[in-house]
Amino acid sequence: MMQMRTDGPVKTRRENSILEVTLDRPKANAIDLQTSRIMGEVFRDFRDDDSLRVAILRAAGEKFFCPGWDLKAAADGDAVDGDYGVGGFGGLQELPQMNKPVIAAVNGICCGGGLELALSCDLILASSNATFALPEIRSGTVADAASIKLPKRIPYHVAMDLLLTGRWFDTDEALRWGLLKEVTTPQDLLPKAWELARLLESGPPLVFAAIKEVVREAEDMRFQDALNRITRRQFPTVDRLYASEDQLEGARAFAEKRDPVWKGR
Repeated sequence: MMQMRTDGPVKTRRENSILEVTLDRPKANAIDLQTSRIMGEVFRDFRDDDSLRVAILRAAGEKFFCPGWDLKAAADGDAVDGDYGVGGFGGLQELPQMNKPVIAAVNGICCGGGLELALSCDLILASSNATFALPEIRSGTVADAASIKLPKRIPYHVAMDLLLTGRWFDTDEALRWGLLKEVTTPQDLLPKAWELARLLESGPPLVFAAIKEVVREAEDMRFQDALNRITRRQFPTVDRLYASEDQLEGARAFAEKRDPVWKGR
């Protein structure tokens, strides 16, 4: 059973099978090496705890979600190529086999590595006061994860505009390009995130795991190769799903015209 964290820069709480992860590192929720390693441990433990199904990633305070890398920590000796922990920067974007849904609840400033962290989640909700940017060019660095992910998520020329100019953009534009699922008032952000988490909590966890693995692995595969791997049960999550009680339960519930009861096995 995953242990909850009540102090330090990363706090956690759970309700049933939902885990809420709060980045809480005043003043701006910037991430240093130690915080990144803690976040990696938290999301690794979430991934490996079968009693947890959905995670929400949020940040404390109203002004900042996360500006990314802590430049003050870097000035004090944190190496930009140092040990970020098991999940890479922010604990998520390089965490292997993360086959559970993660929701980002974004408030305030979300830029640089903070935006890359949000992009590592599966669904993004944002408060109307959220603002976004990839300003790495101004400090002579590359927004590495965003340079890989963003042109695959939104139109190429829009992604290149954001990467090459480092300009700020608001929730209206982020929603228009499909980066966000929904924009809420600041007061409604967390309740809406929990509402979505409860919806996913009620869904079939083995199906979600298969969806995440297929989407992730198929990204660099030809369509027919990926489809063949699904139909031949060559993805571990797909093989587990097709041999599960849940797969039979789904068929029975449909035939009996009732809601299925998912057990995750």
